Amino acid sequence: MIPLFDLSLQLNGFPIKKAKAELRKIQSVSEQEFEIFVENKKQEIVEFHLKHNSSYQKLVGETHFINWKDLPVMTKKDFQKPLIERLSKGFSLKNVYVNKTSGSSGDPFIFAKDKFSHALTWATNINRFGWHGINFNSSYQARFYGIPLDFIGNTKERLKDFLSHRFRFSIFDLSDEILEGFFNEFKTRKFHYINGYTSSIVLFAKFLKQKNIVLKSICATLKVCIVTSEMLFEEDKILLEKQFGVPVVNEYGASELDLIAFENPDGEWQVNSETLFIEILDSENNVLPYGKEGRIVITSLFNKAHPFIRYDIGDIGILDTKSSPKKPILKKLVGRTNDVAVLPSGKKSPGLTFYYVTKSIIEDDGNVKEFVIKQTKVDTFEIEYISETELNLEQIEKVEAAIALYLEKGLVFTFIRKEKLVRSKSGKFKQFVSLI
Repeated sequence: MIPLFDLSLQLNGFPIKKAKAELRKIQSVSEQEFEIFVENKKQEIVEFHLKHNSSYQKLVGETHFINWKDLPVMTKKDFQKPLIERLSKGFSLKNVYVNKTSGSSGDPFIFAKDKFSHALTWATNINRFGWHGINFNSSYQARFYGIPLDFIGNTKERLKDFLSHRFRFSIFDLSDEILEGFFNEFKTRKFHYINGYTSSIVLFAKFLKQKNIVLKSICATLKVCIVTSEMLFEEDKILLEKQFGVPVVNEYGASELDLIAFENPDGEWQVNSETLFIEILDSENNVLPYGKEGRIVITSLFNKAHPFIRYDIGDIGILDTKSSPKKPILKKLVGRTNDVAVLPSGKKSPGLTFYYVTKSIIEDDGNVKEFVIKQTKVDTFEIEYISETELNLEQIEKVEAAIALYLEKGLVFTFIRKEKLVRSKSGKFKQFVSLI
């Protein structure tokens, strides 16, 4: 088989052969020498941008630096200006990879990567998927993602799908009729893996559960399911593994950076230390030790076109105490910093707390398919949900009792049954939204 995937990257100016060689070289650095390697790469990328990037020079306020911890922490707000003003000298819109973030965090922006840096991103992806027996040039992907609906955007994505050996299931409509169509594709196509947004894949698994079908029994070639972009709860992972009949792998990444963490064959969420440097910081920007919860701040070690140095991605997480510089392990991804509910008592709770408590109760009988929680006032919340039948008083009282127990008393909840829940333009599903 012609390696179409690698070939398409090469033809588009992304030197994938060179990137794969560089990744192998990085991975061959010993554990003892790895910390020195990373320190050198950090120094190199900062000095490059202080010399060649006027936007970063202004942010830092000088052209040299001594202490890493004195460098400013970048946020998405630093990128809310024209891309051309953020590019380093020698780079233009014609010789870089340009894309935009999904905006799921509320602060979308356009970003750039130099072509070698983007090729390294793909080399990392290829390497990680390879851990689970997936080859981008030959393995057939069942892709659960959004897709642009305009003609040009749609055509471009379909062409990419062809070159990347994948079949796309559009996730904007996930009614039973559509899911039946998805199921029929698995009967006739020899898919090797499923990849896509967690919430959509979980809905498909629930559909299979209703039909009492294990997907591998009708698609014997299926090897693994890799979920991304949205939180994967343990009970959802159990459901997916049961209904698909294959292992489920958790991926955590950001389009503007790279793969951040990927579940390895030992079930650990291994952080990408080859092309990124990850720090966990407290509210005062102090580095926290392994095992402590804080803001995830990331440096892209190779992107020369656009600085992402000490970049606060907007997520909260914990690095495991067994982490090392070469093999950091993400113990837990707690949620996004902007998905925090401030309660009347002043208590702050991650929105996922509501989601988790509510989910454990109203999904008991499989009636509720999806729901989203919106905070409209400091003490008032709306729960929009899709279900076969409306929630009864007993179920609602159970939810309210659980929330009073885990959060605080006196919160007001309104339950609104919907035909369809709103997804972002990319197809991502935000489970908790604060409107205050």
